[in-house]
Amino acid sequence: MAEDQSVITDENFDSSQANDDKCIWTLDAAKTPHPRPTSFDQNLMFIEAWEHLRRSVVYYKGQAVGTMAALDNASGALNYDQVFVRDFVPSALAYLMKGELEIVKNFLLRTLHLQLSVKGIDRFALGQGLMSASFKFLHSFKVLHNPVRGVDTLIADFGETAIGRVSGVDSGFWWIILLHAYTRATGDHSLSHRPECQNGMKLILSVCLAEGFDTFPTLLCADGCGMADRRMGVYGYPIEIQALFFMALRCAVHLLQEDDGKELIMRIEKRLQALTYHMRSYFWLDFQQLNNIYRYKTEEYSHTAVNKFNVIPDSIPDWVFDFMPMKGGYFIANVSPARMDFRWFVLGNCVAILSSLATYNQSMAILDLIEERWGELVGKMPLKLSYPALDIHGWSIETGSDPKNTRWSFHNGGSWPGLLWLVTAACIKTGRPEIARKAIELAEQRLSKDGWQEYYDGKEGCYVGKQSRRLQTSSIAGYLVSKMLLEEPSHLGIIALEEDKKIKPTTITRSTTLPTKFRGYP
Repeated sequence: MAEDQSVITDENFDSSQANDDKCIWTLDAAKTPHPRPTSFDQNLMFIEAWEHLRRSVVYYKGQAVGTMAALDNASGALNYDQVFVRDFVPSALAYLMKGELEIVKNFLLRTLHLQLSVKGIDRFALGQGLMSASFKFLHSFKVLHNPVRGVDTLIADFGETAIGRVSGVDSGFWWIILLHAYTRATGDHSLSHRPECQNGMKLILSVCLAEGFDTFPTLLCADGCGMADRRMGVYGYPIEIQALFFMALRCAVHLLQEDDGKELIMRIEKRLQALTYHMRSYFWLDFQQLNNIYRYKTEEYSHTAVNKFNVIPDSIPDWVFDFMPMKGGYFIANVSPARMDFRWFVLGNCVAILSSLATYNQSMAILDLIEERWGELVGKMPLKLSYPALDIHGWSIETGSDPKNTRWSFHNGGSWPGLLWLVTAACIKTGRPEIARKAIELAEQRLSKDGWQEYYDGKEGCYVGKQSRRLQTSSIAGYLVSKMLLEEPSHLGIIALEEDKKIKPTTITRSTTLPTKFRGYP
């Protein structure tokens, strides 16, 4: 039988690779090369959070390689003892802001090595560029002729054991974004310029930029491929994936070396132009655009069609008209032929702000919406992952009657304190930190007292989630990053991207889809 290549063992990884170059911590990147006395020194909750985060660290061959999903094993480990790529991002940012770089570097290299694993489900081989959603550490004592010495192993999950067997599309994007954050924090390009890192990025991008049957620049995805890793009716073109895709592409432009990646960079820049136009034009919803959609004509067959996706106005749910304020707006959950999913998803909208997918006016409108609909989107515990919750009929159809995603619970309208850092970063980027401060103060009333829960249930997020885990690392790290960003706003430069001047401003016209040769161009 062939050896399983989806693991890292002592025998197939050279540990010296993780330490053969110096990490340089620059003053320009973070302003705090060494920890200095701050208001945190007297903040017991902040100190407690750091203690829990350090306890969650996973070690492999004596090196810190990530943080496990949760420290609470009261209900059995399941997969909460694994290191998830998306969940490690706030942990990594906390360590970068504190000047502790090695764990982030080790994580990037280990996951990169796992990318080269042979992966497949049943008899189908998965794409080489796919990044694992998570990995776990295993120590085995079954060593021939030596019962004392064991073998350390990292076992990756590419979707083979996931619920529904769906691969995490977001993992590769988060990996590129985190590599970019590490490079900015250290001011050192030696890691990103390594051949294995350059190759890893190219493998991820080759999957995303491959030509297919699609007529849109967005990525077609299966349900459960992102943070909402169970059926939630987000199949198609979910905002979370599109925003992360955009941000990863922009980060890749800065990380790829031009000498052997010039053609790829040109493809990326061309895709960014199309993706920016598509998202700003068709995913954006404010009061005026809602009124336009409400008045759409249908069955338009021409290049000058206004209702290009043939959305039926009667399909607009009633709640949208009550939810949409005169001042505010957001990127809706999904747009595909004859279908608009008008739900709010906080992760995609915050990433749109941080990546500058959203224009300045759109960024301000998103925060206006959060302020105007504070009770619905924040409630008693920040923040709603999605809004509103699917009703009984929608829950039955979209989730397959999933008992974990019942109304106002988990991904279906549950409140996730682990997303606090994203909103804080978005608020600081738009010059409105008071919104973040208000949300953080709200979380501080219960988060530590409740044991750092994973999520909260209820329309206002009042109740600890039915299956929520205590000591959830993303909730702990999300809080730490939020506090550190407010204390030192310059840390925002690690993760946020400024507007790309090369991307043309978006103007919606009736004849956008008209072929070039029919628009008077030579």
